[in-house]
Amino acid sequence: MPLNTISIYTDGSCHTQLKCGAWAAIIYLNNDEHIIKGVAKNTTHNRMELQAIINAVQFLILNKISFYKIEVYTDSQYAVNLTTRKQRILENNYLTKKGTQLQNTDLLKELYTLFETMPLKLIKVAAHQPANINGNHNRRVDLMVRALMRETILNA
Repeated sequence: MPLNTISIYTDGSCHTQLKCGAWAAIIYLNNDEHIIKGVAKNTTHNRMELQAIINAVQFLILNKISFYKIEVYTDSQYAVNLTTRKQRILENNYLTKKGTQLQNTDLLKELYTLFETMPLKLIKVAAHQPANINGNHNRRVDLMVRALMRETILNA
């Protein structure tokens, strides 16, 4: 039987000088919690934010988890705004006004495909604010990403 709603909390970060980054997601399936995370080199902050969202949804697909709705909580204004900018981005074929390729086009295409095939909703939460239930989860995933970043920087 499909789950009603799956809640996912994501975060991503990047050390701009070293261009190393990390992402993490906490996926709640009923009373079960699944944590996925990863690191990348030669990356950006926005790329890590998108990677966290995409990898979390792909986790559901790979594990054949059925559901009616996915709510992804993120502090990334960039990611949330992609839903309202989708039509314009598609009409411009992933090009800027100057005719250059948008950054992260590969991930944008992947994310937009997920939007077309999944009942996916991105919800903006305030960054690093443990004031409510969503803030507590967001803070937790933020701390995971910070720990991964510290480890990645030490190993860079």
